Amino acid sequence: MTSSPAASSFARLAELGSATVHEALGQIGAMDSAIKPVASAMRLAGPARTVRCPPGDNLTIHYAVATARPGEVLVVDCDGHVESGPWGDLLTLYAQQVGVAGLVIDGSVRDTQGIDELHFPVFSRGVCIKGTSKDRVGELDKAIVCGGVTVRPGDIVVADADGVVVVPADHLDRAVDLTEQRAQHEEQLRAQIRAGARLADLIGATERLGVLGLPLPEAAP
Repeated sequence: MTSSPAASSFARLAELGSATVHEALGQIGAMDSAIKPVASAMRLAGPARTVRCPPGDNLTIHYAVATARPGEVLVVDCDGHVESGPWGDLLTLYAQQVGVAGLVIDGSVRDTQGIDELHFPVFSRGVCIKGTSKDRVGELDKAIVCGGVTVRPGDIVVADADGVVVVPADHLDRAVDLTEQRAQHEEQLRAQIRAGARLADLIGATERLGVLGLPLPEAAP
């Protein structure tokens, strides 16, 4: 079971959002933008359970769900194969029953309406109705590449409508601290913009624009 302090950190990262986490950590860990949620309201954060399965086969995914620990996020590398749907509503229901926190798959899923109705976070490269075999064994709990990012067992996955970002497992506390700082800074910027400040001035872009021949008019007093 995920410890309470870690669970609280995961929840906070999910609340702060993938884009803010990505920026706060120096723009690292972002998966390909093609990997998107089945429904825009979906979001998740939790430790990765890594799976690599042969394209067109979901046998290893079934085993991964059956042996997952509550709170884990299944991160599945299907080599980007999108012409089969190795995950559907039945796997979603079962994963939900055993406490899996969500799915990120570099491949396709199907039964998207049923998945949405279960309110289970699923992020995939595509959607495909074609079925899969259950003949070939893949790999579990090893470093994989999903969406162009190396994911190791236990790494933290944060995902929402903006995208998916992966944080190294030993960076959890740092990720929360830095993301909190960035969120506070952005809130300060919003307050200044509402008070009439010009964004280019606030972020230090005004001088650079002038150097490049794009001077802004003098700001109003």
